[in-house]
Amino acid sequence: MGESVKDLDVNQSLLECLKDVVEVQAWHIIGEVDFLKEKSLRRLYGDSEGEDIVLIYDDEEDSFHAMDAVCSHEGGPLDLGDIEDVGGDRCLVCPWHRYEFKLTDGYSETTGLQQDVYPLMEVDGKLYIRTGEMELSLEPKLPPAAPEVVTLPSEHSVPSAASLNTLTSAAFQVLTAADPFEKIRLSELLGGEWCSGAITELGNCPPPDHPVRNSDHLQVVAPGKEGKRGKGGSLSSRISILHAMANIELWAIDLSWDILARFVPHFRLQGKLLPKEFSDDFVRVAREETKHFRLLNDRLNNLGSHFGALPVHNGLWESAETTNHSLLARLAVVHMVHEARGLDVQPVQIGKFERQNDQESLSILQTVFTEEITHVAAGMKWFNYICEHSETKLDPVKTFHEIVRKNFRGYLKPPFNTEARSKAGMTPEWYEPLTKTGSAAKSVQVSAGVTVHQGS
Repeated sequence: MGESVKDLDVNQSLLECLKDVVEVQAWHIIGEVDFLKEKSLRRLYGDSEGEDIVLIYDDEEDSFHAMDAVCSHEGGPLDLGDIEDVGGDRCLVCPWHRYEFKLTDGYSETTGLQQDVYPLMEVDGKLYIRTGEMELSLEPKLPPAAPEVVTLPSEHSVPSAASLNTLTSAAFQVLTAADPFEKIRLSELLGGEWCSGAITELGNCPPPDHPVRNSDHLQVVAPGKEGKRGKGGSLSSRISILHAMANIELWAIDLSWDILARFVPHFRLQGKLLPKEFSDDFVRVAREETKHFRLLNDRLNNLGSHFGALPVHNGLWESAETTNHSLLARLAVVHMVHEARGLDVQPVQIGKFERQNDQESLSILQTVFTEEITHVAAGMKWFNYICEHSETKLDPVKTFHEIVRKNFRGYLKPPFNTEARSKAGMTPEWYEPLTKTGSAAKSVQVSAGVTVHQGS
């Protein structure tokens, strides 16, 4: 039997009331439910940079979810991730480092990180999202601006004979060493020569556009395709974690030498080159990253593996490519965002090895963690120095906020390791204003063909 006229009038009135609620409570229409179910992951573009949201359709549960599209670890694109069962929970897995975030509340059991989630509601075959005043679009409103990149003259693609015994030539040799073990040999040797005074000149040898990797012995894959790492509960999982960390350290070696070759010969403050102490500090950072790689590889060997046994990704170099135009941007994004984020998540990794009583690995991770604090401190030190000595004096905290918003996609997200950050000189006023406050809500069901999907 069909519905009575009275029933139809009641349902119609309810729908009209709900539409009023949608307007009042800042709900925004996304699109037709049937259309949105055609893709499991869909990026919704926000009003401004870093406000994008990933819309998730879990066909196994026939449910929609929404969370920030930028991973709170290192900015990976979650709309390129995978929906998986992890420990009995439906999760969205980041394509860069395989960190998982529950669809219901955005929480990651592995890392303690959490994505902001957003309430969703179905009304009359359409899907709505509550985002306050922020509106969303299925298409980017503007094409992303290409970063300003320094173009290097082709005649400087290799160091000249006259510049071989210089700091920038040393950097070039490290950056173009394809074999990872030749890279660390050169980094140790040439870094030591600078520290001993055997190399004293800066030179003017531009770096390559991209560090060289030996594809014959190292399988480089797209970020997120290097395989699952697990939670450290098995030997293979711990090997996978150590291997991923070694890959990060190898890129950190390149990043340290690149900042020396790319900026030191040309960057000037009030007509003067940077003090020699800048080069001293980043040669030290490069040598410590080299030590970290060697320690991790030696431990892999002890566990019956080696670096190169597993696939690796090159996603970390993106932060260098997007900051080639500015030393302040390089210091801010690489050392004060990415390396500081490492201070937040490293204790989680240490805890995995503590639970397995892997004392040898644990000792290495603690060494890495302690020295990484000084690497963040180096970035802080020279960022402040440049702001202080610029021709027009800059407010360092305000300048940092402006640069991060322009050059880093997304918000900085808690939890923060405030103790480690403070040791590096980074107090909360540096990073807390770059976060976004979010809230989670409960999932409820509403009658009359209306379904509300919310995080729990």
